[in-house]
Amino acid sequence: MSKKKIVALLPMKANSERVKGKNFRPLAGKPLFQWILDALLSVDDIYCVVINTDAKEILIENGLVESDRVIIRQRKSDLCGDFVSMNLILDDDIEAVEADAYLMTHTTNPLISSETIKHALKEYENGLPKYDSLFSVNKIQTRFYRADMSPVNHNPDELVRTQDLEPWFEENSCLYMFSRDSFSKTSARIGKSPQIFVTPPLESIDIDEPEDWAMAEAIAIYTSN
Repeated sequence: MSKKKIVALLPMKANSERVKGKNFRPLAGKPLFQWILDALLSVDDIYCVVINTDAKEILIENGLVESDRVIIRQRKSDLCGDFVSMNLILDDDIEAVEADAYLMTHTTNPLISSETIKHALKEYENGLPKYDSLFSVNKIQTRFYRADMSPVNHNPDELVRTQDLEPWFEENSCLYMFSRDSFSKTSARIGKSPQIFVTPPLESIDIDEPEDWAMAEAIAIYTSN
């Protein structure tokens, strides 16, 4: 791909409600945040990683050192808290750090590999200018029902194989790519004409609940052996 300046945005906060201290808790031998950070830094096309955080001291205690490729930005006080829109935090980073394109991800997606990140960068560039942004999804082909048991995407009287059902796509929060221009048009990481990017199932776990942590750790240990 062409040599554009690509900046990765990795927001990180000290507090987490459902899995306490998860961003810094050891997962299969290293702090959770280190998993995705290592993957990002191993991609040569990423110019630097910007960490917008209210937990700089905790990161330092966990061995993170600022460098020409790791920038720690102290989160503004009016952007702290559990109910602040992530888009406001991204907007602050975009205003502070120039780039041709931004890749945004989370510490809670520890299993995303450098190869998948490289693939996403390539798909984003190949999709321009038809698509102005990219976001990752899970591809799902299964039978859905509403609460009243009415079928959503299939006819129970016609037992079509699940692999032949129309695929549905679930936003999984693993990866987003956008430019300053596309962000300005929607004030969001998903632009007006986005493309979807299917991530591998074993890489797509987003840690929200304790059960997600257990699953991610089991996969991390399994794939490292």
